[in-house]
Amino acid sequence: MYAIVQNGGHQLKVEPGATVTVDRMAGDAGAEVTFDKVLLVAKDGEVTTGTPFVNGAKVLGVVEDHPRGPKVRVFTSKRRKQVRRTLGFRAELTRVRITSIEV
Repeated sequence: MYAIVQNGGHQLKVEPGATVTVDRMAGDAGAEVTFDKVLLVAKDGEVTTGTPFVNGAKVLGVVEDHPRGPKVRVFTSKRRKQVRRTLGFRAELTRVRITSIEV
């Protein structure tokens, strides 16, 4: 059994017991989260798709922790002007363990 959910502009394939990394969500470690925007549910070879979302379907999970992503360097320059700038950032993430898929 698996489902495809939409969260923060991304689509994720999730299964019960799997761990997914999403953009930062509210909630401390151990808090329950619900993904309501379920696009597709596959169970026992039967696939249900939504228009755009599957009615009554939701995915439940538990927040494990809030890590930070790898450092990303952004370098910008303007040719022949001696203008150079380096910026960097690290994405704020949330690791969620999927507990169940309800249809």
